[in-house]
Amino acid sequence: MTEKKSERLIVKFITNQASQQEIETLTEWLKEEENQVVFKDFVKTNYAIDSAMNNFDSTEVKRILSERIQKENNVFYKRRFSSYYKYAAILVLALGSFYFYKNSNAFHSKQNVVVPRQDEIVLQLDNESVQTIDTSEARNVTDKYGNIIGKQEKNRLVYSNNYSNGELVYNTLRIPYGKKFEVQLSDGTVVHLNAGTSLRYPIQFLKNQSRQVYLIGEAYFEVAKDKAHPFTVNTQEVNVEVLGTKFNVNSYTEEVSTDVVLVEGKVSLYKDKKATDNQVYLTPGLKGSSVRGQQKITTESVNTDYYTAWVKGSLVFKNASFNDIIKKLERHYNVTFINKNKVLGREIFNARFDNEPIEVVLKYFSDSYAIDYVIDEDKITIK
Repeated sequence: MTEKKSERLIVKFITNQASQQEIETLTEWLKEEENQVVFKDFVKTNYAIDSAMNNFDSTEVKRILSERIQKENNVFYKRRFSSYYKYAAILVLALGSFYFYKNSNAFHSKQNVVVPRQDEIVLQLDNESVQTIDTSEARNVTDKYGNIIGKQEKNRLVYSNNYSNGELVYNTLRIPYGKKFEVQLSDGTVVHLNAGTSLRYPIQFLKNQSRQVYLIGEAYFEVAKDKAHPFTVNTQEVNVEVLGTKFNVNSYTEEVSTDVVLVEGKVSLYKDKKATDNQVYLTPGLKGSSVRGQQKITTESVNTDYYTAWVKGSLVFKNASFNDIIKKLERHYNVTFINKNKVLGREIFNARFDNEPIEVVLKYFSDSYAIDYVIDEDKITIK
């Protein structure tokens, strides 16, 4: 079971929305000790369930479960579970549900659960054929001739570490909303790809030529140092040239500007073709921005953590309008927001969420700012 699927089942169980089949699936998953640890950590982190999770009256929980089993047997006696131990496996679930409703009451008025869409990560080869990537797998990556050019390590692609004397052959990774991915290019450069991002790159860079990749969306680059082969990120609005450094590029098509935030090293930004008089240089802690349709590139000092937190799964909003926030939530969770409150859309917020399920994010805005909403599977309507 994928991480996202297990989290959805946990949320649905806790909010009393899980079907019998989903409970059985979760029960089977919980037979593995490591999954029980994942479950406990998830519930404790996202639903404020404290150390009582590890200090409970197992006799009392078993009694409650026995009553629950008997009740089910009386009403649905034809439906049998394979053994009592399937219920024993969900002792921690019963406790989590009981403690959650007694102490947290986090979903007191909104029992329905968001069901995000599940789209696939796609790898397009140079011959235009496409492969879907299952992040639970490990496998070899081959070119159109069947030659091994790298390997997939679950949520990461690693290409062979060498340069080529031949022609450039490109692959393209497309990351859907709701997912992130990582690729290590043939020169050792590591690229973290955010949701809704496309990266076109050579499967091998060429000797004695600059390294060029093409980005739509957002990515965090850790560029391998190589003075003989400058590295350039090409976006629709601005190009970023480096020798070896760490920086974030945000260049979504729907955004009005392309932003480059430098964490380490030095980069130059330029539009169109590079010339001695059209480059803007960034040092660590600076953000360079290019507004669509304008030639000027502006710079300002920023806290780089705000712009790179997404790499570790966090969402940080600093002086962000509600419209901008829901746009990022749509990418992060692969859901759709319909905001009927136009005044609210222009209001400014500050918030940080660390690997939270979307239900927790919605509850935060509901409790803190009295924002009301209705959920219909993957659609969230703001009233």
